[in-house]
Parts: sequence; structure tokens; C-alpha cells
Amino acid sequence: MSAAVTMPGPCRFEEGGRRLVLDSPTAMPNASTFLWNRRMLLQLNCRGYATAQFMQPEPAKYAHAPVLEAKTFMQPEQPYYAHHPGRFCYVRDEENGALFSAPYAPVNRTPESFAFSVGLADARWTVRCDGIEVELGVSLPPDEVAELWTLRVRNVSGRRRRLSLYPYFPVGYMSWMNQSGAYRPDLGGIVCSSVTPYQKVADWFRQREFKDLTVLLHERVPDAWEAQQSAFEGAGGLHAPDAIVLRETLAGGDALYETPAAILQYRVFLEPDGVEEFRFLFAPAHDEAEVAALRARHLSAQAFAAAAEAYDEYLQDARGCLRITTPDPWLDAFANHWLPRQVFYHGDSNRLTTDPQTRNFLQDHMGMAYLRPATARAAFLHALAQQEPGGAMPDGILLVEGAELKYINQVPHTDHCVWLPVFLQAYLDETGDASLLREVVRDRTGEDADVATRLDRAMRWLLAQRDGRGLSWIAQGDWCDPMNMVGWKGRGVSGWLSLASAHALRLWAGICARHGREAEAAEFEAGAQAFNAAMNRHLWDGDWYGRGITDDGVAFGVHVDGEGRIYLNPQSWAMLSGAADEAKRTRLLAAVDAQLVSRWGVAMLDPPYTGMREDVGRLTQKFPGSAENGAVYNHAAAFYLHSLYHVGEADRAWRTLRAMLAGPDAQDCVQRGQLPVFVPNYYRGAWRLHPRTAGRSSQLFNTGTAAWLYRCLVEGLFGLRGEGDGLRIAPQLPSHWPRAQALRRFRGAELEVEIERVAGVAAPRVTVDGQLLEDGLLRTVEAGRRYAVRVDLPA
Repeated sequence: MSAAVTMPGPCRFEEGGRRLVLDSPTAMPNASTFLWNRRMLLQLNCRGYATAQFMQPEPAKYAHAPVLEAKTFMQPEQPYYAHHPGRFCYVRDEENGALFSAPYAPVNRTPESFAFSVGLADARWTVRCDGIEVELGVSLPPDEVAELWTLRVRNVSGRRRRLSLYPYFPVGYMSWMNQSGAYRPDLGGIVCSSVTPYQKVADWFRQREFKDLTVLLHERVPDAWEAQQSAFEGAGGLHAPDAIVLRETLAGGDALYETPAAILQYRVFLEPDGVEEFRFLFAPAHDEAEVAALRARHLSAQAFAAAAEAYDEYLQDARGCLRITTPDPWLDAFANHWLPRQVFYHGDSNRLTTDPQTRNFLQDHMGMAYLRPATARAAFLHALAQQEPGGAMPDGILLVEGAELKYINQVPHTDHCVWLPVFLQAYLDETGDASLLREVVRDRTGEDADVATRLDRAMRWLLAQRDGRGLSWIAQGDWCDPMNMVGWKGRGVSGWLSLASAHALRLWAGICARHGREAEAAEFEAGAQAFNAAMNRHLWDGDWYGRGITDDGVAFGVHVDGEGRIYLNPQSWAMLSGAADEAKRTRLLAAVDAQLVSRWGVAMLDPPYTGMREDVGRLTQKFPGSAENGAVYNHAAAFYLHSLYHVGEADRAWRTLRAMLAGPDAQDCVQRGQLPVFVPNYYRGAWRLHPRTAGRSSQLFNTGTAAWLYRCLVEGLFGLRGEGDGLRIAPQLPSHWPRAQALRRFRGAELEVEIERVAGVAAPRVTVDGQLLEDGLLRTVEAGRRYAVRVDLPA
């Protein structure tokens, strides 16, 4: 594999793809990365703006925006500077008063050189202005809520320099009840205090153990400090704070029911090539004892190094099961390091919520089946334990004692049972763990039933939730959350869910058949066929499938619609379920190509809605081309990708897959603004309505796309899918690739795979250790063994 990946754009991979470096703070101004552990999450962009949250046990913040707070982790697509929270260091030349800041904001002075260096376990910025080089970096401990910051300043000007450094960590508006901040020499830093607001007496007893302190602790004692945001900024604001521009030394002020901040000042003298290094800890805490403990554990060079080593060890489980070398080194870096990292984040942190949506929980852990199967198995059983007696699955999975269903999980959706066999098929293929089907699960009523029985109930629930036409009721949404008014009166149906139910039933029927449950297999296969027949009878529109039928009996997502004429999901799942025969498949693929495919990827629907349609719902109120309203919604595009591999459309699949990843073209990177360190949940669509913003990344990394994309790489593109006790080898490389290589870890074995197009070969030919496999199935895989696999493909 190549040691470095280059591209003719503003960013490049280094360290064999394990690090991404962006060379400009302005070319992609919202480009971001994220760090996490099981208890916290930190997202940072190239200019130094940041937002963080931690669990106590619900998501909470220790640095707040003074403006709109998002319900989700970050406000999609909004510039970070609108929120203000960041991690900055001002640098003032004491001789002439010149000022700049690292990483770039808030002074926004154009640097002589700049690098935003994103690693798997850290992020750092290196900025040079006026012969002074500042490196600011952050990492996390593996299982504690704390940001570990290192500041290193080097004099490269060739002459002696006198500087003031001002690490500035905004804390923001903490509480309307009680907030303050002050420097505490006994604790070694600035301590900001608040009281989480509440009204009910019972809330006090729930909140009294909260971490309502926010601290910036230092290793080296500062020369001065300030704890009040307005006193620091003054009339100059963030760009030129009065406390820096008008004064030699910070005033040592406090915040008394005023917005607190944490600002330190260090006055340093640097000889030519001289270096000064500082370490800081930014974190929430419960009380002074915890502050002291944080300081004792972390604030030393040895402790920082130990935390970095422990975090690297934690990320070992994010290695994934596949290493590839292809004609696209950009893809190699992403697939080998960054995509499995994102999959691992989802499965190990559960998106830092206590009630993940059931569909998200199951799909995220479908991805974990390829990384850490035991975690995936335990999650599946945990979800099934919350099944309702009638077979339905709840809208959210409660993860901790006392958690409650919140927000979207209080809205009735009808798709959650679908994801059980979808997860199970992937898990069984990857692990061969058929014992899971016999595992007994006790639900909340105290009833014991094995997994197979519970899956039967879930599938029968799907079969029961049909109208007289045989189509699935939608209630207030299916997979598409904001499609909330199609069936709120109790009559509307979902075309997508009908097809997804058919696919789920067919998957479960196949599992039943393989495990000697012939009667159940026949029952569920018949149910799948009934769903498919109903879709072909009522929602095949001549060239594609409609999205649904409203409470008032109006089909939508069909030719006659001026907006929302065609939706992607029904076309994808019609191929998965078998509803679309070859003739229908040809027509719907042509319709998708003509109406939904762009250089940015495949849109979720088109044309986007430009105003409220009351029989569809709040989806239509979203800005055209954003989120579910016509964006290149990568989660839906991943379903399409999976379906294309399912029907053998290798070249269409490749184009769909590659469009999810920005670059390497510089113009593409800049337009999207997306670093290839995670796949975002969407890129803007509406390229006909709004070409200026088309392709722009949402910067949101919480997305089911990651698990599906990883599955498609492993089982689709490279065609290395478990089957029974063995491994099916059937790669679907794009036709322009002459060769590719992979290292596949599978059930304790390793397979070195060479794939090449060979002249004169009429059909794929697979050999393992020199032995020809007539049907491409390696029937037995022995743990601990290494296999040499060669696949010859037609040229």
C-alpha cells in the first residue's frame, strides 16, 4: 500500500492515509473533524471553532453558544462563528503590538503558512505569522470527559522575540439561574460555575450530581488571567479584544452572574529557534475535589503521552475487517482508516444519546458486526428485549436506567421492525453465529422468548399493519422522519415501507429456510410476494415506483407531481425486495439516472419542494436541496448503492459510491467543503434551483450511511461476503479498474486477495491457494489460517 496520497487541491493525506492535512483556513471554511470517547464528543473546524457535549447521563454541554442551541450535536451547515464556542490562542508581539490568532479565528489574519492536521486520534493546527510558529493540538483520554490541549510556540524569525500568549476558551452563557467564573490558584486554573436550570423539585435530586463546573486548568502558572467574557472582548470584540489591544496585562477579573470565559496570559521571551510548550485541560467537573483529581491525573507531559497511548489502543477496534489497494488511493485512505473509524464511533458511543432511534441503533450495530461482533450481538439482544408483546419495536431503544423517549422518538413511526432481519442477515453472514437465533430474550413484561420467535412476531406485525390494498400504513413517518402528514389520520400508506417490509420478510424467510423452519419460511415468503404484488398493482407509475398514498387517497412521488415527482428509496428497495422485474428495473434505473443523479451523488427526491404540502408534511418545509427535501442524502444513496450491488450493476454502483467521497479534484473539495475523514449525512441538492450551494456538505457525521457504505465496500465492491460456514468471493469492480488488492479478516482467518482483469477470461474465475473454486464459494474458513485468493475477471 502507498505510504502517502497526494491530490491537486487544498488538502492531502499523509502517514499512509492516517492523517489528513488542510493547507488553507479559508478554502473550505467549515471543514471539520470529530474526536470522541464513550462519554464525550468534540467537533472542531479548521478555523478553531468547536462544540462539545458529554453524557451525565443525558447529553450536556460545558461550553455554550450565546446564540441558538441546536437540538442535535451541532446546527447543520451553519458557520461555526455564529455560535462563538472555540478553542483559540491570541499571539501579540510585545514590541509592535501586532496580533494574530491560532488556529485562524478570531483575528482571521492571513498566515504565512497554515496546516489543519487531522489524525485518527487528534487534531492540531500549525500557524506561522511574523516568524512565529504556533502549534495548537488536542486529544482525548479514552474514557473520561476532558480535552487535553498542547500549545507549542517556536521562534523562526532569526531574532529574539518578546510575546504575549493568550489561550482563550469561551465558556458562554451557562445558566439563567446562576453562573460565575474566577481564577483559582489553589486549583490551578479558571473555574466557571453554573446551576443547570430547573423548575420541578424532583429535578433537583436528578441534577445535584451534575458536572456544573467548567474548568481550564494549566500546567504552567500564567502571568495574568481574565474570567469575564465581556471584559475581555470589550468594544473590540473577538477580532481585537480590548484586554489585549488596550492593555499590557489581563486585569484578573471575575464573572459575577456574567458570562464567564477562561483566558490566560503568558509573557515569553524566545531566542532564535527557541520553543516554549504549554499544556492545558478543558473539562466539566462536579466539584473542587474532581477538579483537583483531573489536574493530578492529566496535567503533565507523561500523562498526556499515556492518554494518547491509551486512546490509540482504544482505536484498535476501529481497524475494520478490510484493507484495500486500488487505482483510487483517495478511496484507499478513506476505506482503510476513516470509514471504519466512523462506523466504530456510531456503534461504540450510540451517538451519545440514551434513547437512539431503533432504526439507527440497529443499523449502526449492523456496521459493528464487521468490527466488533460481540458488541453488535449484545446490542441486538438489548433492542429485542424492548419489543412490545404484539411484535412491534419501539421508536427508540432505552440504554440506561431512567432514560425516556424524547423528541422524534415520541412520534409514531412504522418501520422499526424492518431493521431486525436487515441487521441479522449481515451479522449472520459475517459471524456464522447461528446460536443467536436460539438465544432467549426476556422483555419488559417478563416474558421469555427466543430470538427466532421474536423475529416471527415482528414480521407478523409488519404483515398485520396493512390497509385493504395490502400496503403498509405510515402513521407519522417511516424511515423518513419528516414525512409526518401522509398518514396522520390513519389511512395513508408508505410505498417504501411496503417494499422494505417485503425485503425484510424475504430475508427472514431465507434465514428460516436455512435453519429448518420450512413452514415459517413459506409464510414469510408469501407475505413478501403479497407486498410486492400490491406495490406493482397500486404504485408502479410506468417508469418508477411512487412513494406512497396519502390519507385522502392521493398517490405521490409520481409523474403528475410538479414537486417530489420521483423518490429514490422506492426504486432501491424495489430492487432489493424483488418487486421490480428486469423490465421495471431497466425503466426505474433510467429514471433515476435522468432525474436524481448529479456530480454530487444521487438525490433523495426531485424536484425539491418549495413550500408546504400538507398531505406530505414537514419534509416539504425544509429548504429545497437540504436534508430530506432533495439533498444528496447519503443514507438513502447507500441503500441505492446496496441495491445496485444486489442486482449486479457494478458501474452504476461505483459512480454512486465514489460520489459520496469528496475530491481529489480541488474544485470539488472546495465546493463541498468536506474533508474525507467522515461521510456526511448529506450534500446539498437542488442543483437546478440553487447551483451556487449544490454539493455543500452538511458537516454532520451522525449518519447511518457509514455502516451501509462499509458493508457495500466489503460485500459489494470487493464481494467478500460470508455465506453459511464459508465466504462467497464475487467482487464487482468498476469496469475501468484493471486490478485491486484486499486483505480480508474473516472469522479469525486472513485472506490476501488479488483481483485482476485478464484477457481471454469469459467469466470470473476464483482460486484459493491455487485450487479452483467452481462456484466462487470457499465453503470452510479455518480460524488462524492465511489464504491466498486470486480472482480473474473478464477484461
